[in-house]
Amino acid sequence: MRGRTFARTADDRELNEDLKAQERWNDPAAAFLTKKRAKGPRKPEYAGPPPPPNRFGIKPGYRWDGVDRSNGFEKKYFQKSNERRRRGAESYEWSVDDM
Repeated sequence: MRGRTFARTADDRELNEDLKAQERWNDPAAAFLTKKRAKGPRKPEYAGPPPPPNRFGIKPGYRWDGVDRSNGFEKKYFQKSNERRRRGAESYEWSVDDM
């Protein structure tokens, strides 16, 4: 309080921050400055049993009936990936076993 001057002008930053922080009951701009708008209509999401994983992490559409109609490539892909990761961890364990 002592550091401020008595006459406060429009250039005073503290005064401007105080005035901006006040909430007014009849402020017409407060409705669209405080509320976030959604971008377009929201589509419904799939709500069923958990889908099988895929390489790209794409969720199924809301009309999906839960039947996996793939040729099994994704399943083999994940099995190979996990096998490779497991084999790498296993070989590392064998290499540092004697230490």
